Amino acid sequence: MSKTYLEPAREIPVYAECDILVVGGGAAGHSAAIAAARAGAKNIILMERYGYMGGDVTGGYVIMVPNLSWYDKSFVRGLQEEWFTRLEKIPEAVKAPSLDEIGSQDPVLIHAWKAIHDCVSREGFGGAKPPCLVRAVYFEPNELKIEMDRMLWEHRDAIKVCYHSWGTKPIVENGAMKGVVFESKEGRKAIMAKLVIDATGDGDIYTQTGAPYANLADGECRSSTTALVWRIGGIDWDVFYEWQQANPEAAAAIRTQLQALAGYRTFTLPSNTSKICWVNNWHANRDCSKIEDLTYTEIKTRLTIHDVLDYMKEAVPTAFRNAYLYDIAPQTGCRCSRRLKGEYIMTANDFALGKKHDDVIAWHSTVCQLNDCGPVEIPYGAILPQKVENLLCPGRHMSADNVAIDWLNLIPQCVGTGQAAGVAAAVAIRDGVGAHDVNIKKVQDILAGEQDVPLPRNEHTDKSYTECVEEHEYGLYTDMAKRAKMQADATEKFRQW
Repeated sequence: MSKTYLEPAREIPVYAECDILVVGGGAAGHSAAIAAARAGAKNIILMERYGYMGGDVTGGYVIMVPNLSWYDKSFVRGLQEEWFTRLEKIPEAVKAPSLDEIGSQDPVLIHAWKAIHDCVSREGFGGAKPPCLVRAVYFEPNELKIEMDRMLWEHRDAIKVCYHSWGTKPIVENGAMKGVVFESKEGRKAIMAKLVIDATGDGDIYTQTGAPYANLADGECRSSTTALVWRIGGIDWDVFYEWQQANPEAAAAIRTQLQALAGYRTFTLPSNTSKICWVNNWHANRDCSKIEDLTYTEIKTRLTIHDVLDYMKEAVPTAFRNAYLYDIAPQTGCRCSRRLKGEYIMTANDFALGKKHDDVIAWHSTVCQLNDCGPVEIPYGAILPQKVENLLCPGRHMSADNVAIDWLNLIPQCVGTGQAAGVAAAVAIRDGVGAHDVNIKKVQDILAGEQDVPLPRNEHTDKSYTECVEEHEYGLYTDMAKRAKMQADATEKFRQW
């Protein structure tokens, strides 16, 4: 539309002032606030538009966190692993190979976990490792909501939580963040801050500051799809798995039939209990920052739920005879919309060439086929915007190109970059410097030495982690990585010539 409305100028009351303001309480934002508090920050505000923490994890029902380990090492630790340490105390809240089992090639365990997607390492990358158990965790989202609140409550002396508050506009003066305007039932107000962390997932704040950014990812990628997850109760997943093993052709046909029936790609996945499964979906070429695409995703999914459910009951009655709609996720599943163009932009070369970064803040095993899901170094520059000071941007809108973002906007990377952003913010406040001038060595030492985050080349990290990646060539033994290396070498020779 070309019409505009000129909003009258008005004074906005300042709701609060703080050292660190975190906008968005998803996996990245919640982790940032907790990590900042544990790193010594005392005046933190965490703002969230819904009435619970977790974002896609608890509200979008992304109830499986993949690839937390590589071979026999748990690379994704810190706050990510703490979620599950807490949930494991609750009956049936978690299902996953234990930390003691990861890397095991025991054929009996491999068979036992094959029914649970991604709990056994992926195959077929060319030169990939033999099948082994992987720390991929399925969990109950409502129990995690409680634990995430409990973590905040434990730091209530340092963190003020503002639920039902939607950050809408940055306050920028002379190229530096000063705070954020937000909307709530109390009307429009402002929170002033020394440092702001945009953890909205869609760059709601940094895209209005003048910091460079890109729009939707490659249309062929997973990231250019939206979802509305729902769950089916009254089933027997173990029986369903055995049926799939006995009827591979029919099992393969189910996905085709469901897509034709629904009009979009969709299929069932296991959960933390064999009595419930979740139904993921992928609405292609949809942007989770667009009203029309979000609305379409919600309505289209709900209108086809019973069609999918009835088909599963008829197709596999032994497992789905008593199936019923258990629940629907309270919020749309968002994968990607806007992406930061930060001080460093991650690309496929970070995975295919095993790039090392002096400012590494996370060292994560991922779902990337190029390096056989091996650990990749995520630098501080990937959450640090250009042109704007006192702003950090962790989470699924981090700085990556339209290919690499597909491997970096999953839950573990949101938690990892969020945790690092929180520590960096705490260090910046304590040292009286801006986000661009943070002493990265201090950040790394706190992460690795105090917050259980393995980092390469850091004295606080068990040397066996480095020995693992060196022994297994950083995962660069795959055919895809070898081809990428040859192409990169040829490009460099041409450049020098």
